[in-house]
Amino acid sequence: MSAKIIINNLKKNFGDKQVLQDVSLEINHGESLVILGGSGSGKSVLIKLISGLIEPTSGSVLIDQQETTSLTQSKRDNLMAKFGFLFQGGALFDSLPIWENVAFRLLNQQKISKKQAREIAIEKLRMVGLSEKTADLYPSELSGGMQKRASLARAIASNPEIIFFDEPTTGLDPIMADVINDLIIANSKQLGATTITITHDMVSARKIADKIAMLYEGRIIWCGNVKDMYSSGNSYLDQFIHGRSDGPINFLQK
Repeated sequence: MSAKIIINNLKKNFGDKQVLQDVSLEINHGESLVILGGSGSGKSVLIKLISGLIEPTSGSVLIDQQETTSLTQSKRDNLMAKFGFLFQGGALFDSLPIWENVAFRLLNQQKISKKQAREIAIEKLRMVGLSEKTADLYPSELSGGMQKRASLARAIASNPEIIFFDEPTTGLDPIMADVINDLIIANSKQLGATTITITHDMVSARKIADKIAMLYEGRIIWCGNVKDMYSSGNSYLDQFIHGRSDGPINFLQK
């Protein structure tokens, strides 16, 4: 299996604050990486660096063997076309019907016709278990689980090669969370997409991950196959995945 994303010695400072320190990761084509870590550990910053939303202080991000940290705007636009995003809160536009939310990139960046965009949106809604009737509703008319599924439909609308999931099951009941996990797995496999997920939900992490990486104080302190997570021998990871207050991580000092 060949590498889709290679990260080498990535660092990110905001002023005097060092957020990421010498982060290195390799993610293969079609692989699902889940990034674990407490609040403030640098997970969201890492996602933004990989996707090119912010630039690193130093280090390298290769996507399909192309260095992405110093691209021209036109090349960066081409890179962004490879990505899909499912944001933590869904981030649907309240003023747009669901089909236009799903087709937002198609309409505004790929400039396809409204008729074709609507057809694609309905197809993607069906892929996440939502009927055509949902297309003309507004986000406020959907339940939380339906909104999350609509957000997933938007994330896959342009058939991305890489999908970023930010806390995809937050705020959902356990059954709907499992539905979302199943949809993430099924749709990612159908697209052949490489996925990177931030989550605190260990049930979700175990289900959707091929590989787990844990960030602590801006460093990757463990990375390995999901099946090895519970026998890692890493006291930080062990404390985190079991949700224990006692251990090397002192959450009261965060």
